[in-house]
Amino acid sequence: MTDLWLISVPLDKTSLTSVEKLKRTIAKTNLASCCKFSIPDLKVGILDSLLSVSDDLSRLDTLTESVIKKTYQCMREVMEQSTDKVLENALANGDHGMTQRAVLSPLQAYLKSLRVDLMSYVTKFQWDIAKYPTALPLSSLADIISKEVSQMETELKSRAAAYNSVKTSLQSLGHKLDGTLQTCSLTNVVRKEDLVFSEYLTTLLVLVTRGSYSQWERTYESLSEFVVPRSSRKLYEDTEGGVFSVTLFKRAVCEFKVKAQESKFSVREYSFDLEEKKQQEMKQLSVNKKEQYGIFVRWLKLNFSEAFVAWIHLKALRVFVESVLRYGLPVDYQALLLQTDKKRSKKLRKELSSLFMHLDPTAADSKTDVSSDIPGLYQQEYSSYICFHINTNVLEFS
Repeated sequence: MTDLWLISVPLDKTSLTSVEKLKRTIAKTNLASCCKFSIPDLKVGILDSLLSVSDDLSRLDTLTESVIKKTYQCMREVMEQSTDKVLENALANGDHGMTQRAVLSPLQAYLKSLRVDLMSYVTKFQWDIAKYPTALPLSSLADIISKEVSQMETELKSRAAAYNSVKTSLQSLGHKLDGTLQTCSLTNVVRKEDLVFSEYLTTLLVLVTRGSYSQWERTYESLSEFVVPRSSRKLYEDTEGGVFSVTLFKRAVCEFKVKAQESKFSVREYSFDLEEKKQQEMKQLSVNKKEQYGIFVRWLKLNFSEAFVAWIHLKALRVFVESVLRYGLPVDYQALLLQTDKKRSKKLRKELSSLFMHLDPTAADSKTDVSSDIPGLYQQEYSSYICFHINTNVLEFS
């Protein structure tokens, strides 16, 4: 799995020499790839506001990553259960060859395409001035991202609830229509000629267990004196039992139902109008689900990418703020993006600690979160250089 680290070091002579050594070392050892991460000049403000913004950005970072994960999980749940074509809006940088499509599921193919595009976005990051104007105070930029992410989270909940409601209703009705003899659809079983409906006569459908077939044949005519003799026919059966028709006078229906229940036979309410209504409801729910699916998937694709873009801008903001807090004014630092993997990350961290030890010699033995000692700094492991991790788990697929 790919590890992305955003690091920042001051532009003093020693640090610049260390950066060049780092580039030569990773080129020889393949510990990582390294590229400049461009962050524009932002409004610094006063120290107190920087500390407050740093705290806000840390919390916002956690929230944004959470929304990205929720959106990703929702995308998996919705898309992996569907057979619809989901690559129609896939991003252009993915591998869409015939062989790849044959190997990967539509969801996996889309995520592969998305991963390539978003990884490219990070490595070639350019600040979106139109969306996040650099003339605004840092707190205002944080507010823009906060409102954007919070709105995504709220809308994700409502859209997921709406989609799941339709899906659940469709599944529930489907289970009924495919369920037991008491509820399953008989549209393709019962024909109009199987039933008698007249001014005086009606036909009932009776559910009989397999072990009671002979009892039914012997006794159904005696359940009421108004049953038409030899009128019963078996219309359908499954592993549980069978559906039998019986014709009788309408005035004896209530009496027949009571006697049938006493004999462990169950009369099922049935009409062609009721069955037609169920089928129409099933079709309408299917249409609604298909429409909801298309709308929801498009929203998920768009907002997953939008949330990721906001998140990278947020990381850039954090690097800028922490660089000012750590290295002071005037603003003079260099941000680098390092791309490595889990196997090489330990060696890379050791190399970085060695190269930039001069920035803070006391950091060599520190393994704890120092946020309680240095306000505004929220890093899981304190180091002599500034480092923020970009979690790429959400871009992985199995």
